[in-house]
Amino acid sequence: MNEFSFTSDFWNYWIIVLTLANVLGCWWLIRWTSKKRADETGAGETTGHTWDENLSEYNNPLPRWWLWLFYITLVFGLVYFVLYPGLGTFRGVLNWTHQDQYSKEMEAADQKYGPLFAQFAAQPIPALASNEDALKIGQRLFVNYCAACHGSDAGGGPGFPNLRDDAWLYGDSPEAIKTSILDGRNGVMPGWTAALGENGIEEVTAYVLSMSGRDADAAKAAAGKTHFASYCAACHGADGTGNPALGAPNLTDDIWLYGGSPGVIRQTIAEGRNGRMPAHREFLGEDKAHLLATYIYSLSN
Repeated sequence: MNEFSFTSDFWNYWIIVLTLANVLGCWWLIRWTSKKRADETGAGETTGHTWDENLSEYNNPLPRWWLWLFYITLVFGLVYFVLYPGLGTFRGVLNWTHQDQYSKEMEAADQKYGPLFAQFAAQPIPALASNEDALKIGQRLFVNYCAACHGSDAGGGPGFPNLRDDAWLYGDSPEAIKTSILDGRNGVMPGWTAALGENGIEEVTAYVLSMSGRDADAAKAAAGKTHFASYCAACHGADGTGNPALGAPNLTDDIWLYGGSPGVIRQTIAEGRNGRMPAHREFLGEDKAHLLATYIYSLSN
């Protein structure tokens, strides 16, 4: 037996012993507290303790039916530990697992709702975008799976795109939106402090601000334009309008994923950014993703 196996077995038996000891301890505690003491007053009589002149304590034991509820609870717990997981690695005689339960529920749901999703999946997204039933289903999917990051109104937040405007990092076509949902996205913006230095970062920041029509130091912006052409244009384009193939944002529209203040823009250039959109292909499947993409497509079209 290797060390890992010994450790695993120890904790397995430790959990079993501790769990059963707690059940037996509860049974002992009920029995001990229910036992009549030699110096105990009779049932229904006062114990001799009095507060506020006339507030007396009586020896009134628990009703038998209430006491038996405790015993029934303990028996129920023991039966549960025999049938279901709860004692270390013992899986129970029913061999129940939450994965199997989830799979059964998903299979039942697919049998019930699968034909409905398949019916909509056969229609193109632009056509579905005017179908109220499809949009309602897509909205419910969005609230369940997307609102935690993008907001219940799809307005986004710092680091999470606004899905209601017309600024799309990877393109606004139905295919691009559906691909983002199914396969996810990984956006990487490298930090440029080592290459540009502090002054260079300030100059590129000024130039990026000027690209969207914002006030910036003219001399710094002019110097920043040279740096931009050397280090940034490969992704964002020479004119700064971005590249959907890379997920590089348009820097001329004054729409900012992480915030548009000079300080935040400077931080993005200096330290870089790493954005990740998780893939939902295995979780949602093609048909549900089709309806979800329809709802998102409708928000800005």
